[in-house]
Amino acid sequence: MAKPLIGISGNILINQSGMFPGMERAFVNCDYVNSVIAGGGSPVILPVIDDDEAIETQMRNVDGLILSGGYDVDPLLYGEEPTQKQDFIYPEIDEHDIKLIKAAFKMNKPILGICKGIQILNVAFGGTLYQDLSHIEDCFIMHSQSSKRHMPGHTVEILKDTKLHKILGDNVRTNSFHHQSVREVAPNFIPNAWSKDGVVEGIELKGEGFVIGVQWHPEGMFEKYPIMVKLFKAFVDAARK
Repeated sequence: MAKPLIGISGNILINQSGMFPGMERAFVNCDYVNSVIAGGGSPVILPVIDDDEAIETQMRNVDGLILSGGYDVDPLLYGEEPTQKQDFIYPEIDEHDIKLIKAAFKMNKPILGICKGIQILNVAFGGTLYQDLSHIEDCFIMHSQSSKRHMPGHTVEILKDTKLHKILGDNVRTNSFHHQSVREVAPNFIPNAWSKDGVVEGIELKGEGFVIGVQWHPEGMFEKYPIMVKLFKAFVDAARK
């Protein structure tokens, strides 16, 4: 049986030095590729493009969509002006991600959002973000950790009777590399996980479909902490169905 083909939303790397400063490259971190393989899928990178028909084709030819991490989401997409702590944005990437999300949803294909992926997933369906964690009262945990990528940074508590709970259980120790987070959860979604200072760490679509976002980077942990492979296996299984 052929392995499900998993599309990973691409990013754009802007060269800062070398022979061609300013040149842009399509890429994803290899962790995403390897985590899909560990979950039983066959990965393919979906580069950022602006042709609507081509984007539909990108999504039609894969069985599931992973939204990878990246730059901050453009706050104009959720009706806010940028605050002084808003970081670098690349609106063309956001537009591509949103079109991929809507195409995947229309085609009833599973979606897994990671880090920025949970944020753009939430915005695509009408939710909002905190532009910086300092805007959240009583947020005290270090959410942008200074350690190796695979190291657990803090605890995440998971809501019972959710899809994420069925995969990971009551709680999990996660890495953490973000300064923004979900604020108002999109309609028809529920928050399913929180850090101990109340920051939303996961959301999922109500009902049967597999549409889940997590704020941490499971692809950076799965080799050292096999519990994270369960998330990719569940996602690939949904893509297989």
